[in-house]
This record gives sequence, structure tokens and C-alpha cells, in this order.
Amino acid sequence: MRYVTGDEQLPWGGLSRPAQPMSQAVREALEQADLFAEYDARPAYQRNDYLAWIQRGQRPETRLRRLGQMIVEVAHGGTYMGMRHNPSHRDT
Repeated sequence: MRYVTGDEQLPWGGLSRPAQPMSQAVREALEQADLFAEYDARPAYQRNDYLAWIQRGQRPETRLRRLGQMIVEVAHGGTYMGMRHNPSHRDT
């Protein structure tokens, strides 16, 4: 899958919020954790919301904490931004 890097159209549609580019930090975290497939399996709105939420953090430590939460939620499944998300639930 190709990710947005600027003000361009997303390869998926139907988002009600502006498309967010994937930062290098998010890309590296997903690569390091080997979670791109799990991230890609999430609905487009979730991927976009995670990116916007991380970037809205005012301080670097806030963005890092939010990135860590996203990585944990994507890795474990069953949760989206602190809320239960049954479709991504995985038996471990």
C-alpha cells in the first residue's frame, strides 16, 4: 500500500476528515515492530485518526506516548484509541 506523504489523495476513499500524511517516526515504528500488515488491516478512518492524533500532540513526549499506544493497540488488536474494537480482536 502507498502512504500519503503530503497534500495528495488517499488510495482509499470515504474519509470524513482530511487525509493525514504518515510521518517518518510512525513509518519507522511500524517497520521496527513489523506491524505494517496489521496496521493496513485497520479501517482507513482508524489509520487516518491515529496519524492525526499523534501529530496533534504539542510536545514530543506526547507524540511519542501516543505513537506507543498505537503500536500496542495495533500489535494486540481488539482496541482502537482506548476503545474496544471487536473486528481487530485476535486470540493470542
